[in-house]
Amino acid sequence: MNEDQSTISSDQDKKSWLERLSNAFSGEPKNREDLYVILQEAHKNDIIDNDALHMIKGALKVSEMQVRQVMIPRAQMTVIPKDADIEAILSIIVESGHSRFPVVGEDKDEIEGILLAKDLVKYFAISDKPFDLTTFLREAVVVPESKRVNILLNEFRTSRNHMAIIIDEYGGVAGLVTIEDLLEEIVGEIDDETDEEEEPLIQQTSETTYKINALLPIEEFNEFFESKFSNDEFDTIGGMIVNSEGRLPEVDEVISFDVYTFKVLSCDNRRLEQLELTIS
Repeated sequence: MNEDQSTISSDQDKKSWLERLSNAFSGEPKNREDLYVILQEAHKNDIIDNDALHMIKGALKVSEMQVRQVMIPRAQMTVIPKDADIEAILSIIVESGHSRFPVVGEDKDEIEGILLAKDLVKYFAISDKPFDLTTFLREAVVVPESKRVNILLNEFRTSRNHMAIIIDEYGGVAGLVTIEDLLEEIVGEIDDETDEEEEPLIQQTSETTYKINALLPIEEFNEFFESKFSNDEFDTIGGMIVNSEGRLPEVDEVISFDVYTFKVLSCDNRRLEQLELTIS
């Protein structure tokens, strides 16, 4: 093929892709799978980079998710008892590194309000009165666990709230969710200065065994292990495994893909965390 023919072919490919993209904004594609195909072609043709593709997929994903899928479960909530003194409160704040805390009664179903760590600065700066926790409490935002993630994210944006308490169908506290939790579903993990340095995503433990972070992008896995797993629908190894099983595997469960055998080392109620990979 000569240079002119190559140029014509390239132009036709771009025209074909642009026509499909145009259709996407004029009522096409017919379903989400069609849209994913268009996005993958845009990425393949360097129209959008990998980060943009990941965020677009994340934005589409959260439109179908409920907050129960992203919340911090009740058992893992960091809370402040309503009768805690200032020393105990400061200890909880320093140890956790969080900036917002539910204040609870005798059990975690009694939400008295939300304490912002920054509000305590005013007390130390200007107050000479005895400490009274109730004067610092802000009203808690309470939402059902069935609420859609994209709707809650929009409510956070308009109301300027950053935390919501999640309740189950019986009115009990199921967990909590922050705006950071929701944004991470779109853009990926967000680290700040309080986060500890993370271990490498791939750690070799023997000649044929590796410790794998489930957030390892499939593209990086393929590059490292010279494998050919598809990342058309899922970006991470953890997402690929959950999809293949149709559920969240439990700790010590083993899942195999040809010569690659994954054993679940740790997970929470939402996602896989650490995996052991054995290559046979």
